[in-house]
Amino acid sequence: MTVLKHLFAPIRIGALTARNRLMMPAMSINFGVDDAGRVTDQLTEYFVARARGGTGLMLVGGGAVHPTGLELPRLPTLWDDGCVPGLRRMTDAVRPHGACFGMQLMHGGRQSYHDNKVAPSPLPALAVVKGVPRELSLPEIAEMVAAFGDSARRCREGGFDFVEIHAAHGYLINQFMSPNANKRTDAYGGSFENRTRFMLALFRDIKAKAGADFPVGVRINGEDYIQDGWHLPEALELARLLEAEGADYLHVSAGVYGSSELTIPSMYVPHGCFVHLAEAVKQVVKIPVVAVGRIKSPEMADRIIREGRADMVAMGRAQLADPEIAGKALAGRLNEIRPCVGCCVGCIHAVLALEPGGCVVNPDVGREYQLGALQPAETPKRVVVVGAGPAGLAAARMAALRGHVVTVVEERGKIGGVARLAALPPGRGEVWDIVDFLQRELDRLKVEIRLNSVLDDAAIAALRPEVAVLASGSLPEVPVITGLIQTEMTLTTVVDVLEGRSLAGDRVIILGGGQSGLVLADFLAQKGKEVAVLNRRPHFAEEMSSNDRFYLRERLKHDGVRLYKRVSIQRFLADGVEFKSAGEAHCLSGFDTVVLSERMTPIREAAARFKQRGIRLHVIGDAKNPRTLMHCLSEGEEIGREI
Repeated sequence: MTVLKHLFAPIRIGALTARNRLMMPAMSINFGVDDAGRVTDQLTEYFVARARGGTGLMLVGGGAVHPTGLELPRLPTLWDDGCVPGLRRMTDAVRPHGACFGMQLMHGGRQSYHDNKVAPSPLPALAVVKGVPRELSLPEIAEMVAAFGDSARRCREGGFDFVEIHAAHGYLINQFMSPNANKRTDAYGGSFENRTRFMLALFRDIKAKAGADFPVGVRINGEDYIQDGWHLPEALELARLLEAEGADYLHVSAGVYGSSELTIPSMYVPHGCFVHLAEAVKQVVKIPVVAVGRIKSPEMADRIIREGRADMVAMGRAQLADPEIAGKALAGRLNEIRPCVGCCVGCIHAVLALEPGGCVVNPDVGREYQLGALQPAETPKRVVVVGAGPAGLAAARMAALRGHVVTVVEERGKIGGVARLAALPPGRGEVWDIVDFLQRELDRLKVEIRLNSVLDDAAIAALRPEVAVLASGSLPEVPVITGLIQTEMTLTTVVDVLEGRSLAGDRVIILGGGQSGLVLADFLAQKGKEVAVLNRRPHFAEEMSSNDRFYLRERLKHDGVRLYKRVSIQRFLADGVEFKSAGEAHCLSGFDTVVLSERMTPIREAAARFKQRGIRLHVIGDAKNPRTLMHCLSEGEEIGREI
């Protein structure tokens, strides 16, 4: 019996029995459908991998019930019977692997990425999506009700085990229920009874068309976290009504586009941030309740269930990061779980940019149908990896998994490269989780990591590598700016400050408004420093996800930090700087430190040693060209597959 006995206990969902209480919630991943909205092998194999990995319940995200409700361009469409054969092929592929497989039914309403948006009232979304929707007429409301029921019937015909109604996150059903989005004066607006009328009508239509025995869950918001929104007391009242109507479970989430608490929170937010809402709902109903919100560890999931706060736990991003998380947890192999780092870059930032979703720490997401099982190398080779940053560690792991004999050589006394420093500022500690995972994997695979090791001719001769991977990283670049070298202020770099090799004074100018500059500003502000950030680009921290950046910018809203963008520097002074920001002239004086946090330059000195000896060389990560963590990990794994 696993020690996580609560998470891995079976549970009844209406007529279904799920093998455990771990749910992969619906995530709009924006890939795996053709131009007609029919599901493809890409989406099928994405789900097969996670069913094979041992999860109990899975949901396809964003099944659009009506053309006006297609939230994103690459999501499954359910509004005609032509979708059924493809759905059947998908469910037939997933079924042998034991997961209960469901489809989430949704209509994006005013939060849809197209120009034919409809909503309860002609009010634009609060954020992200632009454009004013058209107000639904009474006949059109009836049409939408029928669309949900017809789509549920098609899902049953397509072989799904259950459906979930998406009534949360500011989409159409939530818009009807929230006073913020619903200003109607007819039978669908005003009172609680009127605002929930649409929800209850479509629920009944689903039960009538898909069958009373077909399990139906509902995802609701416990809180909208907006002014004049939907709040917990109303959620509790709706929960009772849905149970009476025959709902088979309730999945309790929070937030809408533009809310003060984001639906998909980043690493700055505590784990289990919405569990208290599920806990409150569980007190008023007897049907199963699902908790969600920054739950990334099976131990936490088990504890939530053990403490009676919820009956099931939804872990979405965690199952993007590691499709085998359930099976590994069940077998007690917790150290082998690849962790989500809460950066929101691949899973939500890409999707909201209308690109295919992915995962920073798992480059396989969306490529499962192409990659298949990892194949051993035909001829194992001696491989030397230079540099123990994320790219080098990822390359070493993949090469070792394929059977190569790998040695990692690192000049410094610690692994992690710049990721180690990136994890030091407030709220950024989860960046280290992926480095920690990679080190555990290399220990498990018996890969030698040589720290404080200089790669000279003698070392290369002793290692006798057949293949070398140069992942030696990068260093901050010193820009050419009038007065910078001559200034009397202490001139240092973000690397030196975070390493502790250089101390920043009380009043600090940071040159660079990317991610490193902003997290450094937060780091210094928390130490009581006054900070001015000069960003020569038009936007701050463009490489961060909008969700992650939102929380960081909120942290920087205090008197000790000033942010300037579109900066054109005239000259540095003895104790300050003259510049223009968006055309307006500024002069800062009385400062004691300048920290360079703008551009990085690759470190490639070791390349010549390998080339002179005719050793096959791959240059990756920042050593090739400074890049993001996502690109470093992806490139490392690709090289490991290629060798």
